[in-house]
Amino acid sequence: MNEHERAELARLLPPPARPELSSDRHRLLRGHLMTEIRETEPARVRRGKLGWVAIPALAGGLVLTLLLTGQDDGGRSAGQQARQQSQSQGVVGTGTLNADPVAAVRLLTQAADTAAGKPDPKPGKKQYVYVESLVSFASTNLATGESTIEAPHRRQIWLSADGSQWGVLKEEGRSRETGERKSGDKRPAPRTDGGEWLDPTTKPSLNGPTYEYLAGLTTDPDALLKKIYAETKGQGRTPDQEAFTTIGDLLREQLAPPAVSAALYRAAAKIPGVTVVDDSVDASGRHGVAVAHVDSGVRSEWIFDPKTHDFLGERLVVVGEGNDLGKPGTVAGHSAVLGRAVTDQPGEEPKQKNA
Repeated sequence: MNEHERAELARLLPPPARPELSSDRHRLLRGHLMTEIRETEPARVRRGKLGWVAIPALAGGLVLTLLLTGQDDGGRSAGQQARQQSQSQGVVGTGTLNADPVAAVRLLTQAADTAAGKPDPKPGKKQYVYVESLVSFASTNLATGESTIEAPHRRQIWLSADGSQWGVLKEEGRSRETGERKSGDKRPAPRTDGGEWLDPTTKPSLNGPTYEYLAGLTTDPDALLKKIYAETKGQGRTPDQEAFTTIGDLLREQLAPPAVSAALYRAAAKIPGVTVVDDSVDASGRHGVAVAHVDSGVRSEWIFDPKTHDFLGERLVVVGEGNDLGKPGTVAGHSAVLGRAVTDQPGEEPKQKNA
């Protein structure tokens, strides 16, 4: 990790004098694939028993977990695991990059047309947006610089449609509900299903949207992109990458009216530097075509079904030398959306899910 990256992490970490800013709030501010740091003592490493501190994403939306540990239980590096996963999924390399901006505009226009044709879920104010996905996280050893990548695991989230209700997050191997409560804690009683409560979203924004907030966005792509640039000014490493990341966050772990989803794709088509990857693979092994943006040696990809142009998931690929996440070609993380729905209660599994 170079000095610039260390400074960026220090800037983004929440100050210790404000413990009331919960990890739940950070996760909501950045969507379901967040950058997190797991902190522990190097001499007493035990996976799954670490403290978590969430911070805004540095590259794309996928989770990049920085560990003080070295390897996974099998001792595999991120590069080894990525290659093994790629071989098992039939992936050869990381896809051919098409830098022609017309190709990216064409693909995003096709995705917008597909999104526009979807039915509007129109959840009620007291209902919940449900999203189920598979996610895989990359990890970097802060002591040695070596990276590992976890196997994809299931993640479910229920978000209040209008932000007024408590949401729920359930993620395999990530339960953090201990039952211990401090004085003044307003969370509901601890859950018994392995889920954890997520704070209500009292002030929704681009970095922490609700369905109701998204429904109020303009459907004019130019006006929408202008709003995104204006409200994310000074965030991220570059304005273009932050705009690309923000749109990905708005599309990833939420439901939006079809016209708004379409406008977001059309707005993304106007971001400089967006390219196409002809073959990408999501966390469930589905092959697709992707639009991508590169920042700091990492390529963030949104993967679409090559025939229907439905959104499948995301992938992060190392493309630059000297990256903490591994050598060029390393898959640093990926996700797959398995279903979206509207439910009446948080923690309630929908009978029918739409991709």
